[in-house]
Amino acid sequence: MPLRVRDAAVDGLTLQGISHRYGSGPVVLGDIDLTIAPGESVALTGPSGSGKTTLLSIMGLLTSPRDGTVFLDSTAVPTGGPARGRLRAEAYAWVFQTVNVLGHRTARDNAALGLLARGVPRVEASRRAEDALEAVGLAEHAAARVVDLSGGELQRVCIARAVASSPRFVLADEPTGQLDHATSERALDALWSARHPDTSIVIATHDGSVARRCDRVIGLVDGRTVEEAR
Repeated sequence: MPLRVRDAAVDGLTLQGISHRYGSGPVVLGDIDLTIAPGESVALTGPSGSGKTTLLSIMGLLTSPRDGTVFLDSTAVPTGGPARGRLRAEAYAWVFQTVNVLGHRTARDNAALGLLARGVPRVEASRRAEDALEAVGLAEHAAARVVDLSGGELQRVCIARAVASSPRFVLADEPTGQLDHATSERALDALWSARHPDTSIVIATHDGSVARRCDRVIGLVDGRTVEEAR
């Protein structure tokens, strides 16, 4: 099924004509066009080396594409400078396969990190972090040091940190790759239930059960979109 291309003036995140390569290496992404609507969940699937992580990085403004334009709503995102950094900090949150936490701090402290980085006062950040931990089923562990939590609980702390600031986009790169199936399901349940209704989720995954949760599944092979399923 061909990939639907929407106009860049719609709400959400739009990629138009995105191509990328690293240095003088081979093309990693070729002529990608897609839009992520507010509140939509999208899975990026494909074999290793298909370009999923690079595409996610471009969506999240961590990487500037070699060619093409990224639009946030009707505005082209600058390719560099402070404005791009502000957009990246304010509109996005990430969940990675490897949990990134401060082991000597509490779950509450870790869940509040993104808010503190945005300049939210500490008391308010702690309150919102506790709300997010409750939403992912970890209210009773808010004061626990994360070194004392299980792998699945740690990933839910990372999800709480991602959703606490009500970002426009949560980008997740193989977020359940190191979890067993039951723990993965609990972590994904937490992400879906805790996010704001207008928060979009984009997940790069090899796991079909993860992809089936999403509104859309976009397949990539050799850096090109080859299918779109619902």
